[in-house]
Amino acid sequence: MDLNTISLLIFGLTILIIGGNLLLKAAVSISLRFGIPKLLIGMTVVSLATSAPELIVSIKSALKGSPDLAISNVLGSNIANLGLVLGITILFSPMNISKSVYKKEWPIMMFSAIYFLIVILDGVITKLEGGILICFLVMTISALIKLRDKSEVELGNDNKDSFFKSLLILFFGGLFLYFGSEWFIDGAIMLANSFGISERIIGITVVSVGTSIPELVTSLVAVINKEKSISLGNLLGSNIFNVFAVLGITSIVTPLVVLDQNIINYDIYVMLFFAAIILPLIFFPKRLVLGRKEGIILLLFYSIYISQLFFN
Repeated sequence: MDLNTISLLIFGLTILIIGGNLLLKAAVSISLRFGIPKLLIGMTVVSLATSAPELIVSIKSALKGSPDLAISNVLGSNIANLGLVLGITILFSPMNISKSVYKKEWPIMMFSAIYFLIVILDGVITKLEGGILICFLVMTISALIKLRDKSEVELGNDNKDSFFKSLLILFFGGLFLYFGSEWFIDGAIMLANSFGISERIIGITVVSVGTSIPELVTSLVAVINKEKSISLGNLLGSNIFNVFAVLGITSIVTPLVVLDQNIINYDIYVMLFFAAIILPLIFFPKRLVLGRKEGIILLLFYSIYISQLFFN
């Protein structure tokens, strides 16, 4: 394995994460400056900005002729959010679950996962299907904003940068996302070629975990600081946006054709399994609490899945 490949992968991921953070900071600052309510910012601007790395990586992968990398990035990110990020988070600190999770966020996430299965079964996600996904995105945002209690969303930061500074941060954030994703994808494709493994496996492991690092770091920092701002609802929301926004926009830019049938025959069902198992874990053995036992269960299932990717 070439050292340059690893360096390109790590450097690209670092720049990608920095770009995503800059974009998030600028987007929130500009939104606050124009008087957009915090509720609306939290459900739209923040969610879309934090999905920017996945979005850029998927679009560029598809345009580079690697649709499996684009699709497996979404699949792997959704699996990693629940199996890895949530598993590690509740392993460190039990999490109390609000009623809105199983009444609103979880049903919508399950719908997005099932619809993902439906559109991918024929082996191609067309521009029309991408447009339908975007329609579902708009409907989801509207529904969550209408049904959500205002007390549930709090950004916790009213500081606004100057408009010029925000635009400058936005520009550099976009620049970092562009070049970071370029280097990260090239490194991922080179890594797959050097090991002789499929882009699907690289997408589900290296790429998806890499683009989920911001969520993992944020969750761990919240645990260390004993903050409860990170909730299961946030992770479920991320999975919803990955399907409706990332997959939707990418397939509108260019139709996605599945090359590796394992995506259809296996990976999509693993994503559905992780989505479905969350509901019983919320109620058993302790109602509305996810603790260390549940964390071990999620991490065990995730470890088994990742292990069999390489040893089968």
